[in-house]
Amino acid sequence: MTPPVPAAGPSLRSPLTWLYVPGDREDRIPKAFASGADVVVIDLEDAVAPGGKDAARRAAEHAAAGSSTPCQVRVNAFGSPWAEADLAMVAGLPRHVGVRVPKCEQPADVVRVAEAVGPRPLHLLVESARGVEAAHELACAHEQVATIGLGEADLRADLGVTDERGLLFARSRVVVAAAAAGLEPPSMSVFTDVRDLDALRQSCIEGRLLGLVGRAAIHPVQLTVIEDVFVPSPAEIARAREVVEAAAAGAATGRGAVALADGRFVDEAVVRQARRLLARAGISS
Repeated sequence: MTPPVPAAGPSLRSPLTWLYVPGDREDRIPKAFASGADVVVIDLEDAVAPGGKDAARRAAEHAAAGSSTPCQVRVNAFGSPWAEADLAMVAGLPRHVGVRVPKCEQPADVVRVAEAVGPRPLHLLVESARGVEAAHELACAHEQVATIGLGEADLRADLGVTDERGLLFARSRVVVAAAAAGLEPPSMSVFTDVRDLDALRQSCIEGRLLGLVGRAAIHPVQLTVIEDVFVPSPAEIARAREVVEAAAAGAATGRGAVALADGRFVDEAVVRQARRLLARAGISS
């Protein structure tokens, strides 16, 4: 039986790190919750062999039900032999436990998952060309959809690409789909080489430039690198505060747009970006 999972203290900022842990590795689940990751994802899908599905489901139920720490369960794909039992288990968990739904392609399936698990956040993973093409429809499929992102290992196989450059369109597609649906920006998929932290850092930098925010990890050693890239730097925070304060001063004098001392022009769009960055840092604006 998995030991009780310690609860984490409250965080003001939005999640930036998600740590996967195989559901059938009961020894690793408490370690995942103690890792410092913003969200723990208990995996019942790809990380668990068919023979371990039932044991993983029981372990996930115990760990998720006994924790107030942010937690999601990645169920097996809708229509698979294990999906029905996974969804029934998740339906009995506390409402704050989200469900990560893999291999999404059909909006109707998202609706069925929502109906099966009850009122809780759905986090959709797009892992095929069909899913990428349907990204906006999936993001709008149900009011419980909280996020949409990519499952890049399966997507690479479906597209036949071996380099991250082949994922540029798909990454941008889900960023646009999420924004159009009014969702939070997507996070990045896992980086599978846990030893190459330099390559992980560069990949995170490139993802951030595309509008992706935060990243899932498969090992705790990756968390520090992910946070270092996605947590706004002191300089970025200072610039964002300057923008917000200048806009407030302009509004007080009836001006809709103002210029900063260094000549940068500030309008509503710039202010919106600044407030978004401050929110990512956990700073109220």
